[in-house]
Amino acid sequence: MSFRNIAIIAHVDHGKTTLVDQLLRQSGTWRENQDVGERVMDSGDIERERGITILAKATSVEWGGVRINIVDTPGHADFGGEVERILGMVDGVCLLVDAAEGSMPQTKFVTQKALALGLRPIVVLNKVDKADAEPDRVLNEVFDLFANLGASDEQLDFPHLYASGRSGWADETLDGPRKDLSALFALVLRHVPEPAQVARRDEPFRMLATTLGHDPFLGRILTGRVESGTLAPGATVKALSRTGERLEQFRVSRILAFRGLGQQPLDLAEAGDIVTLAGMSKATVADTICAAEVDAPLPAQPIDPPTISVTFGINDSPLAGRDGKKVQSRVIRERLLREAESNVAIRVTDTPGGEAFEVAGRGELQMGVLIENMRREGFELSISRPRVLMREEGGATLEPVEEVTIDVDDEFTGAVVEKLTGPRKGELSDMRPSGHGKTRIVALVPSRGLIGYQGEFLTDTRGSGVLNRIFHGWAPHKGPIQGRRQGVLVSIGSGEAVAYALWNLEDRGRMFINPQDPVYEGMIIGEHSRDNDLEVNPLKGKKLTNIRASGTDEAVRLTPPVIMSLEQAIAYIDDDELVEVTPHAIRLRKRFLDPHERKRMARAG
Repeated sequence: MSFRNIAIIAHVDHGKTTLVDQLLRQSGTWRENQDVGERVMDSGDIERERGITILAKATSVEWGGVRINIVDTPGHADFGGEVERILGMVDGVCLLVDAAEGSMPQTKFVTQKALALGLRPIVVLNKVDKADAEPDRVLNEVFDLFANLGASDEQLDFPHLYASGRSGWADETLDGPRKDLSALFALVLRHVPEPAQVARRDEPFRMLATTLGHDPFLGRILTGRVESGTLAPGATVKALSRTGERLEQFRVSRILAFRGLGQQPLDLAEAGDIVTLAGMSKATVADTICAAEVDAPLPAQPIDPPTISVTFGINDSPLAGRDGKKVQSRVIRERLLREAESNVAIRVTDTPGGEAFEVAGRGELQMGVLIENMRREGFELSISRPRVLMREEGGATLEPVEEVTIDVDDEFTGAVVEKLTGPRKGELSDMRPSGHGKTRIVALVPSRGLIGYQGEFLTDTRGSGVLNRIFHGWAPHKGPIQGRRQGVLVSIGSGEAVAYALWNLEDRGRMFINPQDPVYEGMIIGEHSRDNDLEVNPLKGKKLTNIRASGTDEAVRLTPPVIMSLEQAIAYIDDDELVEVTPHAIRLRKRFLDPHERKRMARAG
């Protein structure tokens, strides 16, 4: 059977996973009455809750006697390590663009990777049935995007379709029959070439590992595309590192291939197909699995470097050990190393003392997802403020700069531009009307300036703005950038918060806790209305008396507290503060320092 390998790439929430659902349904992969739910490719709990694709996943369908391997890729740049590896397995890409929003930063990020690999794209203008859809404008934007990214003449001559993934149709013209996705299937078979590897079936077996997984029965498993030769279960192969070092020799215990929503055993893996191998103990992502006579590894796609780092430590607060079962530094270290092994965009290093670990990654969202997964697994952690990683080059200090794309109502444009170009030291590169009373702002902002900005942005735009960011490059260090402007309210006592005390503290600032929440000395319970920290007592009750007077027995009415999400809490804290993360709580606190550390920080100012 002949193959086609294609990846679907798009910005977050442009509908690619929904489109894959329809491709599976219309190809006959599911029974007519089978209940599989929505967005079946988003199998993780966090993926379903947030509506984003985090891990790249593969599936396959049959159409016209041809097997089409489809890879659903992440749309957020924080998970770009997945995208870069996965594009090396395919021979074509289907670029899905929202017909109203147009090309967005993550579209640019992934498309740039695909064009650099020489892949010829198919453009699908999705959601053309929306009231604010402008497919002609968006099509011109996509062409301009390809031209700006240095696409070849062959890549600029791309075919396009108009579609609605939710309704399950795609047509070559805007006024087509709107019946099914047969036009998309036909275009894939016509436009995407058969893998060139098919012609190399007589050569020795070689495969580049692109994703790493774990199966409870098979153990360590690696997925990739067979570059040459064939392989049967039981054969002996070896693993070579990226530099050509021999890692291990092992017997292949099982070969699996993607068929519909699951994987099925194969009797023979052929060149060009995407398969999963089991039996190895050391081989990992970017290693070459090959026959014994092969000496040179396959070239591996380079991965963009991490841009931020966060310190993961044990939870040493007075409330430690009440929620989670996994609290030891040894267990935390094992879990982080296991994550770094399967996710090449993450780097883990030990800190002096061995009680904390520096975890470097792509962005705050990637860190937030890792921490959220760990807390759901029963871990208790203390998390530091994200720190931007600098680079020394030619005697100069360089820092990461991100391209920020913002869609905002016209009335809030001034406030957004002032914040980005003023204290956060961004540079405006484009600002133009985007229709329907909105303005699109594009700016280059240091990564340091964006830490903690999301909350301010939502406040400035009254929740109506949309902000997207992507790593742009390295630029000379822009000097100090002011952090959080407000101080915090710090508890001086331990116990349960009292409603009367919180009511009296409302004049001092916003509260982060509810009455009867457990608090302890050093815990941050609110934001001060001024720029200095203030120690307060949230345990102070009302003095009782046997003399009744008018007005003394009024009910206490509290303003609802600000409840932060995990990412908001991590972005909010300052350098001398930590986020305490447990399976059931997220708390902010001051960093507990020994006397020597206090003196050192005082001398440092």
